[in-house]
Amino acid sequence: MKNNKFLIGMGFALLATAFWSGNFVVSRGLSESIHPFSLAFYRWFMASLIFTPFAIKSVKKEWSIIKKRFPYLFITALLGVSIFNTLIYFAGRSTTAVNMSLIMLTFPIFILLISILFFKERLGLKKILGILVVLSGVISIASQGHPSNLLDLTLNEGDPLMLLAAFMFAVHSHLIKNKDKQMSIITLQYSTFAIGAILLLPFHLWVSNTSQEVVFTLPIIGSILYIAVCASLVSFLSWNKAIEKIGAVSAGMIYYLLPLFSGLVAFILLGEKLHFYHLISGLLIVSGILIINRKSKKQVISQKL
Repeated sequence: MKNNKFLIGMGFALLATAFWSGNFVVSRGLSESIHPFSLAFYRWFMASLIFTPFAIKSVKKEWSIIKKRFPYLFITALLGVSIFNTLIYFAGRSTTAVNMSLIMLTFPIFILLISILFFKERLGLKKILGILVVLSGVISIASQGHPSNLLDLTLNEGDPLMLLAAFMFAVHSHLIKNKDKQMSIITLQYSTFAIGAILLLPFHLWVSNTSQEVVFTLPIIGSILYIAVCASLVSFLSWNKAIEKIGAVSAGMIYYLLPLFSGLVAFILLGEKLHFYHLISGLLIVSGILIINRKSKKQVISQKL
């Protein structure tokens, strides 16, 4: 029975990660067809629309909490929905899907740094080592495996944007962690989806009036539906199920397969080339994060007690 529960949980985690990886591929694939502001708006508008029948009961029940905690929901939506995802779509204009997914793995480092700066978490030798290993992986990506390239300013423009996106996601994660205990995760998620879409609307309208009109071909419609349904709703539900079955730590280990999924899909659909430095960078980033999260024997024993 336990084995079945574990396998089901792993399956949900793999499904969520695979769908999330597709978001980077869509971002890259539609970089010349649709403006990042419009792509982000369409994603969250469609996700909110489809989510409504499933969330409306919860939202009505918790409406008083939503009004009371609106400033919190506004900031969470602004950072985690409007800004974070739009940065990803802007990054897709000038860097590869593989780079985007690898750099996104750095968000646990930003979570740790925020904890140190604002929540007085102690920074031990193990965490310092982990941060240095992760940073070496990021430098390897940014320099395309040749650190000397940094001196010649040959960085992809999208790589710093992805670092900023990872930071935004880290702040968003801290906000989610400290949500009102009376608010359900469904209400929180739906509220941030809807508020995020509303915040993006003026930018979408501005882009629509100042740039060439989007031609909604079948691939573009399919891509928008994919990121709205699969990379938003299904991934969210699958990830929560995975955590419920196998816990956050085990599910988090599956998340580190994100670049593998992104790389394979980008290679097949977009013809992106995979290089040896991608493998080295990925190994460094994942190793650094594992070093940071590795628990000592004392911590394991205390948890069991």
